[in-house]
Amino acid sequence: MEDPVIRIPPYHYVHVLDLNSNVTRVEVGPHTYIRQDHERVVFAPKRMVMVPPRHYCVVLNPVARSPTGAVLVDGAGQVRLRHADLDVRLAQEPFPLYPGEELQQGVTPLQVVLADTALRLRALLDFEDEDSNKFVAGDEWLFEGPGTYIPRKEVEVVETLQATVIGHNQAIRLRARKECLDRQGIRRVTGEEWLVKRVGAYLPGVYEEVVDVVDAYVLTDKKALHLRAIRTFEDAQGRVRRTGEEWLVTQQQSEAYVPEVFEEVVAEVQVTTLGPRQYCVVLDPVGPNGQPQLGQQRVIKGERSFFLQPGERLQDGIQDVFVLSEDEGLLLQALQTIKDTSEEGTEVTRRAGDRWLARGPLEYVPPAEVAVLERRQAVALADNEGIYVRDIRTGKVRVVTGQTYMLTESEELWEKELPPGVEALLAEARGDRTGLDAGIPSDSSPDAEVQHRDRTRAVTYQVPHNAAVQVYDYRERRARVVLGPELVVLGPGEQLTVLSLSAGRPKRPHARRSLCLRLGPDFCADIVTIETADHARLQLQLAYNWHFEVPEEPKDLGRLFSVPDFVGDACKALASRVRGAVAAVTFDDFHKNSNRLICSAVFGFDESGRLREQLRFAPNGLVVTSVDIQSVEPVDQRTRDALQRSVQLAIEIATNSQEAAARHEAERLAQEARGRLERQRLLDQAEAERARRELLELEALSAAVESAGVARAEAQARAEAARIEGEAAILQAKLKAEAIAIETEAELKRLERVQAQEVQAQRARAEVEAARAQALADVEASRVREVANALGPDTIRDIARAGPELQVSRVWPKRGVWPKRGVAILWEAWHQVWPLGGVEAAEAGLWLGGVGSLGVGGALWLLSLLGQAVGRALHGVGSPWGRSEWGSGSRRTGLPGGSACLDSSEGVWSARVVVRWEG
Repeated sequence: MEDPVIRIPPYHYVHVLDLNSNVTRVEVGPHTYIRQDHERVVFAPKRMVMVPPRHYCVVLNPVARSPTGAVLVDGAGQVRLRHADLDVRLAQEPFPLYPGEELQQGVTPLQVVLADTALRLRALLDFEDEDSNKFVAGDEWLFEGPGTYIPRKEVEVVETLQATVIGHNQAIRLRARKECLDRQGIRRVTGEEWLVKRVGAYLPGVYEEVVDVVDAYVLTDKKALHLRAIRTFEDAQGRVRRTGEEWLVTQQQSEAYVPEVFEEVVAEVQVTTLGPRQYCVVLDPVGPNGQPQLGQQRVIKGERSFFLQPGERLQDGIQDVFVLSEDEGLLLQALQTIKDTSEEGTEVTRRAGDRWLARGPLEYVPPAEVAVLERRQAVALADNEGIYVRDIRTGKVRVVTGQTYMLTESEELWEKELPPGVEALLAEARGDRTGLDAGIPSDSSPDAEVQHRDRTRAVTYQVPHNAAVQVYDYRERRARVVLGPELVVLGPGEQLTVLSLSAGRPKRPHARRSLCLRLGPDFCADIVTIETADHARLQLQLAYNWHFEVPEEPKDLGRLFSVPDFVGDACKALASRVRGAVAAVTFDDFHKNSNRLICSAVFGFDESGRLREQLRFAPNGLVVTSVDIQSVEPVDQRTRDALQRSVQLAIEIATNSQEAAARHEAERLAQEARGRLERQRLLDQAEAERARRELLELEALSAAVESAGVARAEAQARAEAARIEGEAAILQAKLKAEAIAIETEAELKRLERVQAQEVQAQRARAEVEAARAQALADVEASRVREVANALGPDTIRDIARAGPELQVSRVWPKRGVWPKRGVAILWEAWHQVWPLGGVEAAEAGLWLGGVGSLGVGGALWLLSLLGQAVGRALHGVGSPWGRSEWGSGSRRTGLPGGSACLDSSEGVWSARVVVRWEG
């Protein structure tokens, strides 16, 4: 059962529901509430809402209050609520939530708006603030910092704005969200953009938004800015810029340029720098009116630096000034009629299309009206070099050789075309001059890839020794033959005759191509197939030696090239003769007389029936001097087998005879070898006996040497052992002596250290005792001075005049004043006796003090007086104290022991004597 007693702590509250009236009320602590039967506690005691300073909370459905702040209730006693309303409550005393109130937003710190920060606020309801400012729902404004924002129920925080820091060479681009006045008071329409360049923190207005932070372009003397207007506007200099207009901003106008809103940066233009020997051609240059002159050109010479204006461009970039030496020139052409200066210094008129040559040495910069067609250099030609030059006016081509030549303005280099086969042969000739055309087959063909030559150079060919080359001039329609060794330089219309010769075995036509004709002597080989009268087919390999007969008359040299393929024609003719001669004889006759038959067939017989020595071909002067039969092979298989059997039989007979001879020779050689072997064996046995005898002699000698050596070694070992033992004993004695010396030295050092430490200790004790005695003396002197100061001079004077000298009495203690020798002496004596271990001990003392001058004699007299006084007091007159023997005693002699001290400082002196004894 629920406890009816509800204890509500301080700053707590509960809601109590009256079941009869169905009204809920608030009970606030500290309070002990007794629940009635018709009441029910809605929840346990709950802590009140506490809003500390600089905090707030938002209550939904707050209670209605009167102008005095009292809570309003209805007729049933239920608190009235402002439904769907909000109440922002700031720092106050803890308060409870009434029935129906809800804490929509808990206790929250107030928002602190920093400097350069603002809150964009929007009105949710129409209201009027404390400053009588009226706001309509939807209005927006800024709460700028620094400050603390107090929230209101009619206002919502849309966003927090941060100020944008504008640095040097920076600007911010703003856009108006709706029509407004900016911070400079300028009317802005919706969507309008503008720049703010003031350095510092900029907080945009309520209807302003930051589009971008624009960095300035830093312009130098080497960089400019190419701008384009995206719409018509007026720039900062007051100049109207049309849409699409382009211009350039340089360092002279602004060191750091921030593009305006309606300006577009096309590119950053780098400076164009011309050296002292450079120039450039500017196309479509900008005129004085700032407009590009389309189609025009302007030449700018160095040294100079400039920026290309919008629309301008360079023709072929930056070019070097033409610096011409003595052997150089420039081929120029006028693009339009201009005035020029000739080489002689006279003024000439150049019409459009005229060409002329500017010769060096000079530095030339072509004007815009002149085009440089070509830079020419004089060609240095040796005696065996040349170039082809064509006159462009007449078309005539000529060869220039053996001089340094520069083309004129009406001349140009002409390229001589050669057939591909000739090009290939010339390339081979340049690569290998020794093995070319010397009987080595050539793989050159018209389609072969050859090394490219300079076609403007005159074609030259070195004719080898004992060779001939035919050159045909197609313009003059005549040929000339050049005999080697010679250098052939082809004219513009001349071509080399290419020889197409047969090669191979058997000969194949057009297998070799050559530019020169070898005159011999040389040889060629061919394979010829023949057939004898008995139809035996044979294959002969023949070699012919040949040479050409060179005519003495130059005009007759052309017959050397009258036969295009002299090798093939000669081989065919000789083969025909051989086949005809062999066809008339049988195989046996040919086998026996092959050389004679072939030579007679080739050379023939003269009128006297003798064999000719050579065969001459009249058309070209070819002479065959000899024929060599290199091999004869049957073509028919049956003939080849028969010939093979006969050859094998002859080889077998020869082999058997050679084997018999070899066998006889081997037996002879074996018999001789056996005799030499037996003789050598006997010699070896005799040599072995001699060696064995020498060995026995050496063994005996070795045994004798060994026994003598053992005895000698033992004797030497015993002597060495004795010597080592003696040396060890000597070394041991030395080491023992050194050890004793070391120990003695160590002990001496130790004793010295001990004695030094004892001396230091005694000295330290003596210093301590001296310091203590000095301290005691200082204390006594100080005490006497204080007593004298306490008595004063008058008291001391009275004491000095008190009467005659008083004698020391045995009645202790006793005081008085004793004037002596002009010095006032104050004295005091005492006596004390006490038991000490069953023996009576006593102490007596005398203190004297005074004021006056006390010299050294006075001090000694005072000490003597003290001793006499103490002696009389203790032992009567005539005691040893009357003499100067006091100061140290013992029980055996009965003399007392004591101490005395004397001090004098600043005219005040004191003396004290203390005596102790046992009796």
